[in-house]
Amino acid sequence: MKHFDSHVHIGLINEDPMEQLLVIQKSKQKKITKMLSICNNLVDFDNVYNNLISESSVYHAVGVSPSEVTHPGKDWEKKIEERAALRNVVAIGETGLDYYRKFGDKKSQIDLFIKQLEIAEHLDLPVVIHNRDAADDILDILNDKLPSRGGVLHCYSEDWKFADTVLSRHNNLYISFAGNVTYRNARTLQETAYNMPIERMVVETESPFMVSSAFKGKRNMPFYLPATVEFLAELRNIDLEEFSDIIYKNTLELFNIND
Repeated sequence: MKHFDSHVHIGLINEDPMEQLLVIQKSKQKKITKMLSICNNLVDFDNVYNNLISESSVYHAVGVSPSEVTHPGKDWEKKIEERAALRNVVAIGETGLDYYRKFGDKKSQIDLFIKQLEIAEHLDLPVVIHNRDAADDILDILNDKLPSRGGVLHCYSEDWKFADTVLSRHNNLYISFAGNVTYRNARTLQETAYNMPIERMVVETESPFMVSSAFKGKRNMPFYLPATVEFLAELRNIDLEEFSDIIYKNTLELFNIND
């Protein structure tokens, strides 16, 4: 059994290079053989990438998140394209829209998002999409701008109706579930996880955030991922090893990675 954590903020777990490597090694002991490192800005990307440059099990996304909309950095578009050519960089992101936190204004967020979707299309890479309280605009933009390689709606938080709509329209889009799907009151998320096509599902920790209910009160870590996988396998009434294998292969396909 192998797991692929599709969304980890390694730099937010710990800034120290040795501590980051220890987290990765402990994750491997829990059969998390691959993970995708996510950074909110290019400075953090450079720090994490350089810390982990020798760690072949860690893949990377490069992009500018909605939280950075007012300060994406000088020549940020060019820098994303340069870094996307580095070894083990497999996606653009995370990018998207966040109307809950009200970062900047909506137009600026939309412009930042669309530009990164265009970069992903130009570079033939999938995109990691952040959505918080912006479902309608996300759907409208993806209808026109989803890259050919598709992408993933990470840490999914909408209902089954939205998932059904977006998955029906885009056969190259995946949905990722984090630890919040295990919460007792997460009936809406669980309905989506139960009903959606399993071949379009991936999993993540979103560590150090969104810890599963099995580790409530703790800081989330990649090595907690199996608890979410086990919950989803039980929810879907599928053998754990079979379910894990499907999800693992889905993630390889999403990010165009050979095992």
